[in-house]
Amino acid sequence: MNLLFEPWIPVRWHNGEQHTICFNQLTDTNIADFAFPRADFQGAAYQFSIGVLQTLFAPQNEEQWLLNYQQTPDLELLASALEKGRHAFELTSDSAKAALFMQDYDPLEQAEAGPIAGLLIEAPGANALKLNTDHFIKRALCNKMSLPMVAIALFTLQINAPSGGQGHRTGLRGGGPLTTLVLPHDANAPLWQKLWLNVLSREKFPYNEPDLHSTAVFPWLGTTKESKQKGTEVFAKDVHPLHMYWAMPRRIRLEVQQRSAVCDLDGNKCRQFVSSYRTQNYGYNYSGSWWHPLTHYRTNPKKPDEDNLSTKGQPGGVSYKYWQALTLLDEGDGSIPAKVVTAYSAGRDTLLGGRSGEYQRLWAFGYDMDNMKARGWYSTELPLFNLTNRQREKLLKHVKGVQLLASEALWQCRTQIKSAWFSHPGDVKGDTSFIDLQFWQRTEQAFYHTIAAMLADDNRSEPLTPEAALRWLFALKHTATDLFDELVLSGNDSHKHMARFIQSRRAMTGWFANGKAVKSYKQFYQIPTAVDNKQEASA
Repeated sequence: MNLLFEPWIPVRWHNGEQHTICFNQLTDTNIADFAFPRADFQGAAYQFSIGVLQTLFAPQNEEQWLLNYQQTPDLELLASALEKGRHAFELTSDSAKAALFMQDYDPLEQAEAGPIAGLLIEAPGANALKLNTDHFIKRALCNKMSLPMVAIALFTLQINAPSGGQGHRTGLRGGGPLTTLVLPHDANAPLWQKLWLNVLSREKFPYNEPDLHSTAVFPWLGTTKESKQKGTEVFAKDVHPLHMYWAMPRRIRLEVQQRSAVCDLDGNKCRQFVSSYRTQNYGYNYSGSWWHPLTHYRTNPKKPDEDNLSTKGQPGGVSYKYWQALTLLDEGDGSIPAKVVTAYSAGRDTLLGGRSGEYQRLWAFGYDMDNMKARGWYSTELPLFNLTNRQREKLLKHVKGVQLLASEALWQCRTQIKSAWFSHPGDVKGDTSFIDLQFWQRTEQAFYHTIAAMLADDNRSEPLTPEAALRWLFALKHTATDLFDELVLSGNDSHKHMARFIQSRRAMTGWFANGKAVKSYKQFYQIPTAVDNKQEASA
């Protein structure tokens, strides 16, 4: 099966109908989105499609990029471009020695075969199965996969690969990287525009003309560079920049069976299926600094020679506390948004006719991994504002202060809730991240209203009026007190420790009146130290 020229991609039309299409049919404006049965497959489908377009159909300049955004490209032109990569996207072959998509060039006949469910990142590992410790995520999640499902499962594993035991390498961006994509403001925009917004022109992403028959671009086209010995690491200088879209840390070979079955993932009947695969350790060992175009990175400005670090999924998901880092370039702080994000902010917003203060959407998604264990999958949309240079500088300067106040308020809220719950809170261990999660979720709308207020008047010397700054402070205060009351005072036996509850609540509300961080915030935005109840109610 060829992934560029045979129908295998499930999509959903705007009218709700679902169809299976070939890759070049993605230009159909009736298509609203992919229709894969899993959220991680959806994210992988975007990355696969963006990677294909970037590798085989990248526009030479921004004018050409804009033309293909506003009007879908000529199908013959696209088909001709895809033809150049036909040889690299064969999923199956009758020959044992063949270059197969995202699979090891060696048939791995000496390797032991394992169940196909192992391609799913959340599936229990071999050790868990041996020790019978798969209590929560059970074995045999999937016994049979159709070719379309196994193709996207294989790609999903390779781009997200966590550590998998001795010699089973992590992905180029590390295990469970956070991917950030730019999406149109209109949620009903066709899928083509959602994909094309994340394809970079050769102006924005300059690189030498790729050799599409080389492992420097597609690593499965030749013998794997084994990494058992020292000095076998693969650095960015060793491969073509497009290799980042097709990195292959795991050595895998699928075992395709030629008979009818029902796929356990999508429930569709198929004439070919995969129930097992062979795998071997010591595949490509990616090392050093990489700059994957779809990922946010951090650097250490004080130690520029250190490798950069890709941002990973974290417990609690992606809240607005990450908004500034994911959307605004801040080299002084070592925060570097994904290349597709900076490309939008550095000219594409103007090309698309966006006015100051308007926004597109930023989609951030990825696994939260604890070494080899998947703790969760997160998917969040954040606003990506059209900003003038002056507005961007103001936000970089002031949004950190707004977020810092939120972090301080959350710390007070969490600390006083624990003080109310326990007589010796410092000795108590346990996960209280649910408090953080509720706090960030409940203050999110107020945060973006505050950002909007910062952008309201470009001529103002300070980005926030005292009234807008006060509304943000009160939003934090009301959220903290509401959470405290819900979590502390709602118990059936709350009357037994009421004195301790009152003391903790007073300490928290006192901080919002006279805390050091609050005083500094009020002084900066010229908020009166004493605020009457009428002002607080109106805010």
